[in-house]
Amino acid sequence: MVGARRELGDEMEPAVVDAFLDRVEAAIEQRAAEGRAPQEKTPGHGETLALAIVSLGTGIPITAIAAENGGALGVVAAWAGIAGINIAFSRQRRD
Repeated sequence: MVGARRELGDEMEPAVVDAFLDRVEAAIEQRAAEGRAPQEKTPGHGETLALAIVSLGTGIPITAIAAENGGALGVVAAWAGIAGINIAFSRQRRD
């Protein structure tokens, strides 16, 4: 569109812009007619980093509680749960 505008000059700019907007509108209408659902936003890198920080921050007191009440098995169970949450989140992000 920019190239066409440069070649045709300023007097043809409204026609070029109108043609472009018509194409965009037609594409939107076609997608709506096809029933395409809007793409869901997938979690970004910031959300993944936040989950990792929260996991480590909560993992320390959870480890202490699990070690006192459940011993080594409690610690393993606690960290398996934390790891499971992180794995589920990363799989959700890929899908």
